[in-house]
Amino acid sequence: MDLKIRTATQDDAPAIAQFQLNMAQETEDKQLDYQTVVTAVSEVFDDPYKGFYLVAQVDEKVVGSLLITFEWSDWRNANLWYFQSVYLVPEYRGMGIFSKMYHEVITLATNHGIYSVRLYVEKDNLHAQKVYEKLGMKQLPYYMYNIDTRM
Repeated sequence: MDLKIRTATQDDAPAIAQFQLNMAQETEDKQLDYQTVVTAVSEVFDDPYKGFYLVAQVDEKVVGSLLITFEWSDWRNANLWYFQSVYLVPEYRGMGIFSKMYHEVITLATNHGIYSVRLYVEKDNLHAQKVYEKLGMKQLPYYMYNIDTRM
């Protein structure tokens, strides 16, 4: 298996968008609008302040992606990064691909002086939680709240 972890390009947007549709269906039984998602994915490439994607490529086929977004912490006078939109094609799961993607993000974060790297995960996604803990991540003592303002 020839595995490459690389920064995504605009050419990867359709695959990344499809991954997001797949993830929404798998994890929350939600159907997203493809055009909305592909437009949103493309905006990341148009505006680097929104974040960046990494993709996993096996034998020239993109089989996974993740998005890194940014947060400024005035408590720390430092930047934090967030893993978001993590997805691997099912037949490539359990092969250590996400682990390699994770370590690439940690290396990039370390090289860029990022204070910490975080993520949020569905409370019922016990498999993902175990993966993150196995990689050394710790659960934080926070709840997440939300209000939709575009109703």
